[in-house]
Amino acid sequence: MPYHIKAERVAGRVLVVGDPGRARLVAGMLEDARLVNENRGLLVYNGFWRGVEVSVATHGMGGAGAAIVFEELLQLGGRTLVRLGTTGAIRGEVEVGDFVVPSSAFHHPGGLFLQYFGDICVSPSPDLELAWLLASEARSAGLKVWTAPVVSSDAFYAETGEVISRWASFGAVSVEMECATLFAVTRLRGARSAAILLVNGSLVQPGKRMVSESELEERLVKGAEVALDVLAKSP
Repeated sequence: MPYHIKAERVAGRVLVVGDPGRARLVAGMLEDARLVNENRGLLVYNGFWRGVEVSVATHGMGGAGAAIVFEELLQLGGRTLVRLGTTGAIRGEVEVGDFVVPSSAFHHPGGLFLQYFGDICVSPSPDLELAWLLASEARSAGLKVWTAPVVSSDAFYAETGEVISRWASFGAVSVEMECATLFAVTRLRGARSAAILLVNGSLVQPGKRMVSESELEERLVKGAEVALDVLAKSP
């Protein structure tokens, strides 16, 4: 039994989210959803989407804590993890309400990556088939989707204009906190992962610093439907 998630098992297909409120929202979309963990506020639900068993799990904020959750979900039976998250735009053409399906996740050196991989420089990237399915499904649903690198930052308040401009010059379109960890941990453990992220603010457009999740709930639900449909179709 894992130390933090006190569940007997989770489904092989898991939708992971940072916010417990988002976990409750998505669980409400499932059939026969059951709460199987609430220890430490890490809500985990087992249920069904279009007749296929899926789980919804909360991973909290930041890569270090999320790594614990990803490891324990894999220990409990998870094999395919899709992150439904939010992200802040770092390029002017990326608008609030758009979606990003990361093709890779930049990260700062050291930290958990140093502990997991030592002196090997890993390149965290999603399962390409899973990412392609997310982007295709989202576009079929009429959503505007960017497929590009994101930045996974460990420090929410540390970004400066200079740092943002530098990341953007390397091709990243937005910043978030957990994708690099998700991609690296699942790759290391022989599992699959990808992400679909809703742009909920901009670090470069004046007056668009952050939009509340309640204002974007309809878009978030559409993103959840896309993610769940892809999970249900995945092997």
